[in-house]
Amino acid sequence: MPPKIHVIHENSEWVVPLRAAFAELNLPFEEWFLDEGVLDFSSPPPVGVFYNRMSASSHTRGHRYAPEYTSTVLAWLDSHGRRVVNNSRALQLEINKIAQYAALRNFGVRTPCTFAAVGKDHVIKAAANFSGAFITKHNRAGKGLGVRLFQSQTTLRDYVLGGEFDDSVDGITLLQEYIRAPAPFITRVEFIGGEFLYAVQVDTSLGFELCPADVCQIGDAFCPVGTSPVTPAPAATAPRFRILEKFDHPILGAYKKFLAANGIEVAGIEFITDTHGELYTYDVNTNTNYNATAEAVAGKFGMKTIARFLGRELAKLEERSAVARQPALAEVAS
Repeated sequence: MPPKIHVIHENSEWVVPLRAAFAELNLPFEEWFLDEGVLDFSSPPPVGVFYNRMSASSHTRGHRYAPEYTSTVLAWLDSHGRRVVNNSRALQLEINKIAQYAALRNFGVRTPCTFAAVGKDHVIKAAANFSGAFITKHNRAGKGLGVRLFQSQTTLRDYVLGGEFDDSVDGITLLQEYIRAPAPFITRVEFIGGEFLYAVQVDTSLGFELCPADVCQIGDAFCPVGTSPVTPAPAATAPRFRILEKFDHPILGAYKKFLAANGIEVAGIEFITDTHGELYTYDVNTNTNYNATAEAVAGKFGMKTIARFLGRELAKLEERSAVARQPALAEVAS
């Protein structure tokens, strides 16, 4: 069977624009929906290029063990030398924000002051480390899950001991210093094939659920995060996602080195700049999505770029296979 592109995921709606891009470019592909199943580890995997889009937020769609299952599939693919885009190490970082921060710091990337707590009593105790505002978030999340803003230890204690406490699926709650920005925006920089594609400015005035995919937009207004007490809300008519023209920053070089060292080829990295101009990186998304409206305005298209990249990788694989077959064909002919 000829090699093809295999897309590993657990959310069909997020793959819709990628399917369209494959069809437009006439690229052969197959989807591996890894929610549950059986892996025959004794059999060889098919030949092809494998694109891992497994999400840390899979449990919110009823796919609790999809990342664990994917980790076994990636180990299987690795053992047979298959070409994997966003490999096992990438998956490890996708589902563990503390691991992300540790890896980022290895390349001189500043991350917010963060405490990881397991157990409600320890979450409350960890809040004592902050003299000002701070936020909570899930260690294994996606889409800003579990992000709440607190102005005091008392409000955090009331939240944790009340009925609304939302624990992370891995049991690890992060408490993080609140970075005060001069305006309610964060920046997300997109990389494909390890190369910078574009930067998008994201309005955070409605909350911290920042998934740019169109299917995620419905729930944004219901994110349970308070607004910043020091930053004004943007104009109601301003787009929530806006691609920045000619974006350039020294941080891009550090990000590229971080991605290359950790098996990440497709990702969106989010950062915020405080009132003193200091940049803090706080999230890496290895199953990145794109906002169709913002892309149409800018004329830049992430999923189509991914499809082209995967198509090039598939062509390289086919070329290597053809070269490997040549000696065998020559021997038969002789």
